[in-house]
Amino acid sequence: MNNTKEISNKLNELIEKNMNAKDSYEKAIEKVDSADIKNFFKSRAEERARFVKELRSEVWENKDIPENSGNIKGELHQNWMSLKSLFSSNDEEAMLQETVRIEKTSLKEYNEVISGHAIPSPIINTLKNQKSAIETAIRSAENFETIVS
Repeated sequence: MNNTKEISNKLNELIEKNMNAKDSYEKAIEKVDSADIKNFFKSRAEERARFVKELRSEVWENKDIPENSGNIKGELHQNWMSLKSLFSSNDEEAMLQETVRIEKTSLKEYNEVISGHAIPSPIINTLKNQKSAIETAIRSAENFETIVS
């Protein structure tokens, strides 16, 4: 990926996905009883809001206009919709399992953007930091899942 428009498009896709993730986590907070799991989902929502801000900044630095609304297409949209429907129930274990599954999908997308394209180092660093945070979130969700099962 050597042109700035392609880079901006990839970053805008990640912005959309992170906006939808943030919204889903905010809905999850209302559906769980455990204070620890509420705090986990709250932290994830705040983290995804930070990701959006960082990615928007990178798009601006790339001399383009960042995405302003979350409207994912395709498979990831179906994944987040599945997670949102799970969050309409109070099954904490199922919500955590779905969180892990979808976060692993997010990791795959970050890996594709990082490894498949010639992206400037500052953007790569931002993406790698976000990817690392997602990996940590997966481990935390798996730990909570073990506790509630």
